[in-house]
Amino acid sequence: MGITKTSLFSEAQNELAVMGKAFSHPARVAIIQHLLNANACINSDLVEELGLAQATISQHLRELKDIGIIQGTIEGSRMNYCINPVRWAEIRDRFNEIFNQYHTIPPQRM
Repeated sequence: MGITKTSLFSEAQNELAVMGKAFSHPARVAIIQHLLNANACINSDLVEELGLAQATISQHLRELKDIGIIQGTIEGSRMNYCINPVRWAEIRDRFNEIFNQYHTIPPQRM
């Protein structure tokens, strides 16, 4: 399999693809949905909620944290996660830009 030629695409296209990757796994979607509903949680909450191993949850949290969609704060020996509202708005706006480029064509009458 060849190497992806990301250099062929604009910086904006590459960034949008990286953002989209955050939503490319159902566990990450479930984590995001849980955080949106709960406003914040710790790793063990997600383990109980999703039924996945802590290591698996941690891996998905790292993916989400790497693109900045979530942020974590240390509270004692625990890490508390929540949605990063600034990054969330940026990602939402970027996807809305591309979705809003589509204009439906009215059906032609015969």
